[in-house]
Amino acid sequence: MLGKTANGLYWMFRYLERAENTSRLVETGQRIGLTRLGQDDDEWASVMQSASVLDAFNESHDEVTKESAIDWMLRSRDNPSSVLSAISEARQNARMVRTALTGEVWEAMNGCYMAAREILARKVSERDLPKVLGLIRQRTALVRGATHGTMLRNDIYDFARIGTFLERGDNTARILDVKYYVLLPSALSVGSSLDNVHWETILRSVSARGGFRMAYGSQVNARDIAQFLILDRRMPRSLNFCASKIHDNLRYLVSDYGAETPSYHMAQALVDRFVHHDIDAVFESGLHEYIQSVLIAFGQLGGQIEKDYRFYE
Repeated sequence: MLGKTANGLYWMFRYLERAENTSRLVETGQRIGLTRLGQDDDEWASVMQSASVLDAFNESHDEVTKESAIDWMLRSRDNPSSVLSAISEARQNARMVRTALTGEVWEAMNGCYMAAREILARKVSERDLPKVLGLIRQRTALVRGATHGTMLRNDIYDFARIGTFLERGDNTARILDVKYYVLLPSALSVGSSLDNVHWETILRSVSARGGFRMAYGSQVNARDIAQFLILDRRMPRSLNFCASKIHDNLRYLVSDYGAETPSYHMAQALVDRFVHHDIDAVFESGLHEYIQSVLIAFGQLGGQIEKDYRFYE
């Protein structure tokens, strides 16, 4: 029974986070597109590449356009990572573990699903896109808020948190990779004011602009932003923060069940990796290569957690 409940909570919150994160990737593509007029379609292919949905898109589309890419990422039923698909899956998992949720969490999840189904019932116009993306983030945040405010801090809560931060860490890495895929070809502009605008766009996409200014001041540069989004443990969407929270919740599970697991040790190694790296070494080794290695590490950790806690038995 534990495996099924853990599986349901874990995937409910992974899908919920995925819906929000996909909306953030769409916003990133939209904002970057405004600074690079004339290359729109190539940029959207890059955004979908970073989201790992480009291959599936190409199987059913002849060409990449801004409109088709946004529709694929927001509302296509053929894309299991679209916002609408992810929220539908989150609700389905919530139904499976209904008795493990408080009434407030279930109501927030159900309301999120109904709002998304309504607002994504038809293609989203460019004029309405900011409002739609904002509503998606608001509704997913309501589910998280109800969870934090009403759920007992037990193993069920730990699995919900682990799912959330695995997905969030994966997404932050992918948003940083959008910077690589979309903007690296313009290497001549590295360090320019345009390059700084692009980096600030990345900050906005993870709601980190205000926090960055509090920590680093108003001067924007690639090194400090990468430091903030990769290594800063105060920033709730940084890679280090996400890895640390996963490790914390796995530690609570180790305490609850009285046995250390391979996934716990993998999470410890991931945290140690961030602690012992500095941002200059990351840039020296290559930002893209570093991000790809982190994505692999998060993916392997997720797979090991599913094995350790027998999700599918």
